[in-house]
Amino acid sequence: MTRVFNFGAGPAMLPTAVMEIAQQEFLNYRNMGAGLIEISHRSKEFDEVIDAADSLLIELANIPDNYKILYVHGGAQMQFSAVPMNLINRLPAKKAAYIESGNFASLARKEASRYGNVTVAASSEATNFDQIPEFDPASLDDDTSYVHITSNNTIYGTRWQQFPETGDIPLVADMTSELLSRRIDISKFGIIFAGLQKNLGPAGLACVIIREDLLGHAIPETPSLLNYRTYADKHSLANTNNTFAIYMMKLVLEWLKGEGGVDAIEVRNNEKSALLYDVIDNSDFYLATVQKEHRSTMNVTFNLADNDLLDAFLQQALAKGLYALKGHRNVGGIRASIYNAMPREGCQALATFMQDFEKNNA
Repeated sequence: MTRVFNFGAGPAMLPTAVMEIAQQEFLNYRNMGAGLIEISHRSKEFDEVIDAADSLLIELANIPDNYKILYVHGGAQMQFSAVPMNLINRLPAKKAAYIESGNFASLARKEASRYGNVTVAASSEATNFDQIPEFDPASLDDDTSYVHITSNNTIYGTRWQQFPETGDIPLVADMTSELLSRRIDISKFGIIFAGLQKNLGPAGLACVIIREDLLGHAIPETPSLLNYRTYADKHSLANTNNTFAIYMMKLVLEWLKGEGGVDAIEVRNNEKSALLYDVIDNSDFYLATVQKEHRSTMNVTFNLADNDLLDAFLQQALAKGLYALKGHRNVGGIRASIYNAMPREGCQALATFMQDFEKNNA
């Protein structure tokens, strides 16, 4: 079997070494005669898995002692509901401010509006989300319960290069498409959440990192399995959690540590994205869709000057083993998602293909 370079936005490419370990252990985990996916979430074997995942994440992300790690059902979009349910009641005004920098930020804001007084503090929708909007924290009301950002915008290919300072107002960040891709100061945030399916593991589960003082503010109507306190008190095992996803996350974290950790992977990610941006910047054939100072290292988006060539580009790329490059329907064009598991060789292969395609079609 020949493995392709998978540029899919998510569920995304996992490290080959991780997939091979999971394959080897799938039928017989630790010589138990059963796979981990078959055994109890309350077994000592799974306790070892979830404890190891916690320890690795704390080490790799440098999580302070006053934060809890939660493994929450439903993926990142479930957190669009869970965050306001758990935080908007923190202050009597039930206010929250959302910064709209893309599709998922907008979806999060719309979901939160069910639970309180939600405002758009800044937006780049007018320029089709080609940048992170300017935001002045001084514009926030003091009785705002939290501020929500999407740190990396998967569809549009932008990211926050520097995070806003919101003072005593907790900053909440959806980091689904970039958690552990670069060094981030966790202490600047009240909550960070991320769906596993980009950099951490398989789809269907979210990892939530929450400052302990933000627990216990849920609105009374919050279902037990959306209440962060439930997960914190029961080590995310109040009911049967997605044990296989947590196991896969542990394997990914072990792989990342073996690769040199977050600092090393950040250097690699910068180099990978530069290979593609250099082709775009030195060409009139390819058109950048994002302002240079706001570019993501996880999702490289661009168009062809002649859009009639798009289908040929995608078909020929696939024939070269360059998979899932079609841009999101909201944007069109090309999107190369190059998360931690994408090797430099994949980005080099795409960059070379882009140059060859231009020579043959310019």
